[in-house]
Amino acid sequence: MIILGIDPGLAIVGYGVIEYLGNKYRVIDYGAITTESDMDFPDRLKMIYDELSHIIDRYKPEDLAMEELFFNKNVKTAIKVGQARGVQILCAKNKGLDIYEYTPLQVKQAVVGYGRAEKSQVQEMVKVLLNLKEIPKPDDVADALAVAICHSSSINYKDMFRMK
Repeated sequence: MIILGIDPGLAIVGYGVIEYLGNKYRVIDYGAITTESDMDFPDRLKMIYDELSHIIDRYKPEDLAMEELFFNKNVKTAIKVGQARGVQILCAKNKGLDIYEYTPLQVKQAVVGYGRAEKSQVQEMVKVLLNLKEIPKPDDVADALAVAICHSSSINYKDMFRMK
């Protein structure tokens, strides 16, 4: 199964594409879609949509797993990130993907075995589980890979996490 993990955002959208087969992982690709703050907002959203669409077309994942947003103290920022997340969901849906979402606690539990793990522990486990030479940067990329790993551990319970 090919899984696309997403750490949603506006300035940085982390993504990680992994193959999960027989309890083994193979990293296919990972990186970040970045937009500049001086770009017009609609252009930023279009850029995210277009680049995510290209990633989906290239790797043909079966599922998209994304991290749920947590509350942001800056309401204006939270709304813009929410709109960007909506664009990412729309792109995946338009490409026919099933979409699943996980809380940060669920991701940490699946990757580290402890829901209150530190970010550095999650990053180190992503490196180990995926047999990478170094921790992917920026942090959003490691987070996206962690979400993909989390989804792979939830495959037998997919309906519980499907976005409705």
